[in-house]
Amino acid sequence: MLTLKSKREIEGMAHSGAILAAAHQMLKPKLYVGMDTWEIEQLIDNFIQAHDATASEKGVDGYKYATCISINEEVAHATPRKGLKLKNHDVVKVDFCVNWHGYQSDSAWTYVVGESTPEIDHLMQVAHTALYLGIKQAQPGNRVGDIGAAIQDYVENQNHMGDVRELIGHGIGPSVHEDPEIYHYGVAHHGLRLRPGMVITIEPMINAGGDWGLETKVVPETGWEYYVSADHSLSAQYEHTLAITEDGPKILTSQDPIGDQEFLLKKA
Repeated sequence: MLTLKSKREIEGMAHSGAILAAAHQMLKPKLYVGMDTWEIEQLIDNFIQAHDATASEKGVDGYKYATCISINEEVAHATPRKGLKLKNHDVVKVDFCVNWHGYQSDSAWTYVVGESTPEIDHLMQVAHTALYLGIKQAQPGNRVGDIGAAIQDYVENQNHMGDVRELIGHGIGPSVHEDPEIYHYGVAHHGLRLRPGMVITIEPMINAGGDWGLETKVVPETGWEYYVSADHSLSAQYEHTLAITEDGPKILTSQDPIGDQEFLLKKA
């Protein structure tokens, strides 16, 4: 069901999003070569709880963790795994949701552990830029296809990378996943029209090798399914939760108050 959010609801989701963004900012300087992915899980879960909120992913479809942690060719939905140590040059995607008093937010971010490389820098730059090209199209009166077309053109035509099709953005609040479905590919001027009051996620997943396809893998200990790039190339993802308003798209999970200034809610 597609629901339109009130100003009060959007402000509550912005508070949730601020907690989520702060958790990402807390995490970034703590990543190090040799770090166990379970330590990331604990850091994020403890941070969320310390801010009077809960990790929304716990319990969704039987999921047991606060975070999804996907490394290198892992595209999405991989779990934190005890004993899995981060290595130099690892590309790490950390994705999680926050529930603050019923108000939801969702954001993923990509990090490089230790030293980067030109290939990694370029992949991360393309994925981050693709997110913001999509956000710029999330104007009231535009259509979902405008978001996807902008992302697809930049990723595939301009940078010859793989724009993942099978995993998409979504509406959010009060449930974590709601209508509408937000595709990161498509045809401009087609699809559902965006309306003020919608709150959505845009979360492009970009494979460096040019193949947008996925393979399904399984965590042996738990049977949990996750996804890797079909060509086993590195993958990056960035995700924001944003509200569609009369004044345009407003990011609710911003980590950059200066760079995101045009996309921030006006303070009352």
